[in-house]
Amino acid sequence: MLCVVEKKGQEMIVTGKGIGFKRRIGEPLDPSLIEKCYRMEGRAEQRKLRELVEQIPPEHLKLTQDLVEHIKSQITLPLNESLLITLADHINFAIKRKQEGLEFHNPMEGEIMCYYPSEYHLAQHCLKVIRQETHVDLSDSEAAFITLHIVNAELNTEMSMMYDITKLIEDTMAIVECYYQKTFDRESLDFGRFVIHLRFFAQRLFQDKALGKEETEEDASFRRMIAYSCKKHYQCALRIAEYVRNAQQKELTEEELTYLTIHLKRINTGRNQ
Repeated sequence: MLCVVEKKGQEMIVTGKGIGFKRRIGEPLDPSLIEKCYRMEGRAEQRKLRELVEQIPPEHLKLTQDLVEHIKSQITLPLNESLLITLADHINFAIKRKQEGLEFHNPMEGEIMCYYPSEYHLAQHCLKVIRQETHVDLSDSEAAFITLHIVNAELNTEMSMMYDITKLIEDTMAIVECYYQKTFDRESLDFGRFVIHLRFFAQRLFQDKALGKEETEEDASFRRMIAYSCKKHYQCALRIAEYVRNAQQKELTEEELTYLTIHLKRINTGRNQ
C-alpha cells in the first residue's frame, strides 16, 4: 500500500501485490500494478484516510470500500465521502473488540431499526458480508451501529450528532402519539414520509439551519391558512416546538411549524389511519 500523488497534485492511496517493493520516494509508479485506489476530494478527509491506512489492515479497508460501493448503489441520496473512513475505522475496531472478548450493545437499537429501516436493511447485509469475509462473528447489534454511519453520511452530519437526532425523532413521535392518543403504523408509507421529514428537521435544528426566508405576504397568508384549516395538527406542531425549546433551547421558525403541521395532517389522514 502506497500514498501517491497524481500529475494534478491530488493524493491517493493505492494497493497492489508488491506495489511498494524497493520503491523510492518520487519514483513513477506503473499503473498496471495498481489493484485498488482510494481518494478523497477534501484535504482533511485525505489526511484522515492516510492516517487510517497506517492503523488498520488493508483487507479491512478493501472490505469497507466494497461495502460502501454497495451502499451507494442502493441509496439515491449523495453520501458524504467520509463514510469510507468512519465505517472502516468502526469495522476494524469492532473486530478488535470481538477478538478481545468485548461487545457493545446499542441502547437505541430499537429506535434505529424503526426510524431508519432502509439503512438498517443495508447494514444487515454489510454485517453478513463482514462475518463471511473476516470469519468474525460480530453481534447483531453491530447492524445498528453501521446504520448510524450510513444515515450520518446521508445527512452529512457528525457521528456524535446521530444519537441526538435519533432521540429527537423518538421524543417527537412520543409527543405526537400522546397528542393523538394512538399508535401509528410503523410500516405505512405516510409514517415513513413523516420520519424522513423528522430526520432532516432534526438535522437542520442541530446544524442551526432551520427553514426560514424573507417572508412575503403570500407566504404569510399561506401559513395563516394552514394554521386555521389544520388547527388540531398545528397545535400538535406547537407542542413539538415547546419540547424543542425546553430540551434544545432552540426556537422553531413559522416555516418549520407549517411543514410539521402539513406532515402531521398527512400522517393522520393516510389510508392506514
